[in-house]
Amino acid sequence: MSTLLILGAGTAGTMIANKLRHRLDDGAWNITIVDQDDEHHYQPGYLFVPFGTYTREELVRSRRSLLAEGVDLVLGEVDRVVAAENAVLLSDGRRLPYDYLVIASGTTPRPDQTPGMLGDQWRTSIFDFYTLEGAEALAVALQNFERGRLVVHIAEMPIKCPVAPLEFTFLVEAWLRSRGMRDRVELIFVTPLDGAFTQPVASERLGAMLAERKIHLEPDFMVERIDDEQRVLVSYDDREVPFDLLVTVPVNMGADFVARSGLGDELNYVPVDKHTLLSTGYDNLFAVGDASDIPASKAGSVAHFAVEIFVDNFVQHIQGLPMTGSFDGHANCFVESGDDKALLIDFNYDTQPLPGKYPVPHLGPMSLLKETRTNHLGKLAFRHLYWNVLLPGRRIPLPSQMSMAGKYYPSKEA
Repeated sequence: MSTLLILGAGTAGTMIANKLRHRLDDGAWNITIVDQDDEHHYQPGYLFVPFGTYTREELVRSRRSLLAEGVDLVLGEVDRVVAAENAVLLSDGRRLPYDYLVIASGTTPRPDQTPGMLGDQWRTSIFDFYTLEGAEALAVALQNFERGRLVVHIAEMPIKCPVAPLEFTFLVEAWLRSRGMRDRVELIFVTPLDGAFTQPVASERLGAMLAERKIHLEPDFMVERIDDEQRVLVSYDDREVPFDLLVTVPVNMGADFVARSGLGDELNYVPVDKHTLLSTGYDNLFAVGDASDIPASKAGSVAHFAVEIFVDNFVQHIQGLPMTGSFDGHANCFVESGDDKALLIDFNYDTQPLPGKYPVPHLGPMSLLKETRTNHLGKLAFRHLYWNVLLPGRRIPLPSQMSMAGKYYPSKEA
């Protein structure tokens, strides 16, 4: 009996376990997945919690209930991987041997990495929304916020779902308008990037949207510390951004056990081949989803498209065959823009987000880099697809590889 051990029962790990359970002979393969608790969170929903759209009950389900029959769930904290011995040690002393290992432990916000972030103002005037607890606390803070400087801040890239800080900014601006408070609140978007986003066409469009909404953009801001007594962000070049309410995205890092195992880079992400997701150091170890160091967005869509290619590759790999699938970094993300509208972006390693239609060229129904209500409805509908189609491992009729069909370069760049 061969053992596939998966560390992390989030999006990527759950999809892999369910898909491979249907592809591998259950008489020959044991599939075990490890996580520290039995709560699977629909993380894209955190964005909406501060505005009362979703509750905890709508965003959390039992991990066990989402796994196919024949997948073993082990609850426990991973201490380290002993890759040379093909074993994983848990903090309680249990030892889990494996023939193949998939690290799908994701990435998490680390407010401890920025001096002053976890001071007296943490969740008093400094909030995050990349955790459910943080989003719930922020919901209360927004209800009590009446006027002043509201700053949305990204500490460092890469982060999980890189468009989410922009989405929150657009949503809170619309929320303030709906409550007749917009003229009493100064909005500032602070980012380490040189513009609103990482790629020029999308950055120009999203930057223009910030300007249209009178949201000040503070680019190239590398935070050195937070002065929580004075309530000021301080950059390494000594710029200061004062705030009354700070909504921050802390440094994101991979799991600590990756560092303890000697398998990660400086942010605890596992180096892999960006096309096959196979570890650069071990021939029986893969890292999928946010846990890897691939130069793609740390987003659920990346995990979805990557898993589709990974599963076929894995079946080839264990048979001693060359892996013929090549992941191209495909990502698509809805960008909520307020007023029940959203944009959609679609891109990969080599191609930036461009305008056009998706998924059917020239027909859509989704519009790329354009605010529409259809995109907003697509964003909301995704929660149902996530629970009922993606996680169970059912196929969505969308190509895993990005296509240029239906896209075009704006005329000034043609």
